[in-house]
Amino acid sequence: MTIQHSTQVTVVRIYLTEGEAKLSTLLKRLHDWEHVRGVTVFRGISGFGPSGKFHGASLVDLSLNLPVVVEFFDTPAKVAEILEHLAPILKLGHTICWDAQLVPAPENSDH
Repeated sequence: MTIQHSTQVTVVRIYLTEGEAKLSTLLKRLHDWEHVRGVTVFRGISGFGPSGKFHGASLVDLSLNLPVVVEFFDTPAKVAEILEHLAPILKLGHTICWDAQLVPAPENSDH
């Protein structure tokens, strides 16, 4: 499906855990240095990765090490550059990307 006047973007999803303590550094970099078009952080209630180590929470947990997903998007060229910048601080094996279309807001929109 092609949407008229849409913009080609690349969406990136980075999988972390709270215990990695990389979230604030990543968000600061994406906002202050890279100036990406949009970022959302999702906090999972449970999950596991290639190690098979389960990360989750129950009512009796005192400390949490839950999964966190950081998703952002921008032009394909800018995303490629950003991923190069992030490679030294992230496990890019926990990063996925896909192409998408950014749908423009209607002309009379207040957004």
